[in-house]
Formats: sequence, C-alpha cells, structure tokens
Amino acid sequence: MIVEGTVTEGRQLGRRLGFPTANIEPGPGQELPEAGVYAAAVEIDGRRYAAVSNWGTNPSVGGCSPRLETHLLDFRGELYGRRIRVELLRKIRDERRFGSLEELRRQIEADCRSVRASFAAGELLR
Repeated sequence: MIVEGTVTEGRQLGRRLGFPTANIEPGPGQELPEAGVYAAAVEIDGRRYAAVSNWGTNPSVGGCSPRLETHLLDFRGELYGRRIRVELLRKIRDERRFGSLEELRRQIEADCRSVRASFAAGELLR
C-alpha cells in the first residue's frame, strides 16, 4: 500500500527519542491501512530508504487523530513541506500503548533493527 502526503511538523517527540519522523496526514479519499507499525520504503531524490512507519493515533503519548509517522533509516536532512510517498511493505506489529517513553523508545529501536535486518536479507526488496 502506498500513502502520500506533505511532511508536516509534529510535536518532535520522535526526534527527542532518537527517531525523527516524517509526519504526513494522507489526503481525502486515500486508502489507509489498519493501525500498526510497518516496514516501509521511501524514495527521496532518487534514493530508496528503508523505514519504519506507524499509522495510528499514538496512544502512548495522548494522540487522538490518525497520522502516518515514518522514521527513515540512515537518512539525514529536512523533509518539512515536501510531498513524500511511503510504501508500506509489511505490518510488523499492532499499535499499542506503552507504559513509559523509555519502553516506547526500546520498542522503536527493536522495530528499526527488525526492519533493517529484513532489508539486509533481501526480504523487502522490490
């Protein structure tokens, strides 16, 4: 599934946890996935980046409106205001509420390791 949108500034929580995200709110009429965390790919300036995306409401931090947050592995740069296309390749887990920000940070770290290993093994290449 592909989700497109313009990167908007969020609350900077991902950045504070060590995992900056590109936040997009998909346009009207766009097909949307079920809530959860996904292995994803994003192409920027002709280069494809492995990514971890969360589609949902961010229950651990009091979020309420659904959005797609994508952490691009090994990407450095600013994406605010740019239109990006996120290809959700495989759901890796359900979205859930964590008891602390540290617990959330550890899970995101594990999600990133899992996605990186899947790309390295060629499981998610197209």
